[in-house]
Amino acid sequence: MPKSSATPYQVLARKYRPTTFSALIGQEVLVKVLQNAIEKDRLPHAFILTGVRGVGKTTTARLIARAINCVGIDGKGKATINPCGQCDSCKAISEDRHIDVIEMDAASRTGVDDIRDLIEGVHYKPVLGRFKVYIVDEVHMLSKNAFNALLKTLEEPPEHVKFIFATTEIQKVPVTILSRCMRFDLRRIDQKVLQDYFATHAKDEGIEIEEQALALIARAADGSVRDGQSLLDQAFNMDTTCITADHVRKMLGYADKSKLFDLFEILLKGDIQKSLGQLQGLYQVGAEPMGILKSLLDVTHWISKLKISSEFADDITLSETERVRGLELSKTLSNAVLQRTWQMLLKGVGEVSTAPQSELAIDMLFIRLAHVKDIPSVEELKQGVVKPEVSQTPNSTAPSLAQPTVPHQLNQDISPNSFEEVIQLFDKKREALLHTYLVQHVRLVNFQKGRIELRLMDQAPRDFCQKISKFLTEWTGERWVLVISEQEGQKTVGDQVGEAQKKQTQTAEQDPLVQKTLASFPGAQVTALKNITMEKAKD
Repeated sequence: MPKSSATPYQVLARKYRPTTFSALIGQEVLVKVLQNAIEKDRLPHAFILTGVRGVGKTTTARLIARAINCVGIDGKGKATINPCGQCDSCKAISEDRHIDVIEMDAASRTGVDDIRDLIEGVHYKPVLGRFKVYIVDEVHMLSKNAFNALLKTLEEPPEHVKFIFATTEIQKVPVTILSRCMRFDLRRIDQKVLQDYFATHAKDEGIEIEEQALALIARAADGSVRDGQSLLDQAFNMDTTCITADHVRKMLGYADKSKLFDLFEILLKGDIQKSLGQLQGLYQVGAEPMGILKSLLDVTHWISKLKISSEFADDITLSETERVRGLELSKTLSNAVLQRTWQMLLKGVGEVSTAPQSELAIDMLFIRLAHVKDIPSVEELKQGVVKPEVSQTPNSTAPSLAQPTVPHQLNQDISPNSFEEVIQLFDKKREALLHTYLVQHVRLVNFQKGRIELRLMDQAPRDFCQKISKFLTEWTGERWVLVISEQEGQKTVGDQVGEAQKKQTQTAEQDPLVQKTLASFPGAQVTALKNITMEKAKD
């Protein structure tokens, strides 16, 4: 354990904040570009740094301020990528007391007056350093008027002024501001790099921690150095001589890996009672509902990767349980089941986060997940493994009208022999408005070759029959006569199709498999039907 010291305690994020660019991890491209800009004396007047929280935006801004203001130990040095750390400027910036380096938090000072106060000092020469540096953190929080006030200064800045902006939401910064800045995207730090970095912290602090525990913390940090250091701080405060992976899992609310794989396997076997009992066991050891769901997502993702290649199991950061159980499950579970499981778990994360009682929400999710293997895949349906008894002929007039808007192969030289073929012809010729009227707003009274007798609904235009006759005559080369009748006639094609589809849906809902699926997913309903056999024939 670390030796006691009279020095006030500092959190790891502050204690180990990089003081040189060489100590900045994971941002090699940024460092190289800055080095070239400094060496070639091509420094822009404004920088903008963007990236997720905790990747080093503010730290980088301060390092840039040090690099361009460093004068060396003898006071005669130029700007350098490796500031000396000994001159007055370097010391003052390190101690946050440099008079020419002004930091502003745009999250709390968002107004135009705040920017005007800042800009007033732009015209004054620097007192101690080579440049006057303005660091504006969370710049995207500035108001529109504040950005406008800043824009003029960015267009024509004094030579002795440098602006450094930092933001986590670059898309909220106006393009007019972005176009006047050199942009650097600070990337998330790789998990292995974070793990090695945290290992040096543990060594420096004199604390023993397992490699697997460091891997868990690095994974939970999600690319953020500061988040990982905060978790490491928490782990270091555990009352133990050696911090193990189990300690970290409990701290993070993660479930034990073996129990997690047991739960995953039980769920996909459809044993609801046993899976809910396993879930209660995880609660009792301190696992949180959201943590369990995220862990199950990790398991699903891991098994899916192993389905692609077993070489992924060679990762040294994996536990033996993850490696062995993952390979076993990847051989027994299909991609279709894994994809459905992923989608349901992902939706469940939202449900659990918004539910009044997260435990109830995850119970209901598990009940649904237990039926995931019973849902047939598209391939199974195509192969006829499951055959819903859906009637293909709901009535005597609807079979050829079930999909009136789908164009069929039609020889232009052959005139239509039925009213349905007339509708198909207008669809093929892309006369959308007339096609809609034929389907929805006319009733067929009688059809003969060259003569159609119709009853028009109120929505049909007055010149409807003249237009239909003109187009049919033009397309077929034959004379077509349309007669308006007062007889009731048949139902509109649209009504016939609607009734046919309704009857098909009712028939489908009576199928045992469909009823079982609907019962498994409360609130679900049949909204559409597709004839897979016909689709396959078209292909």
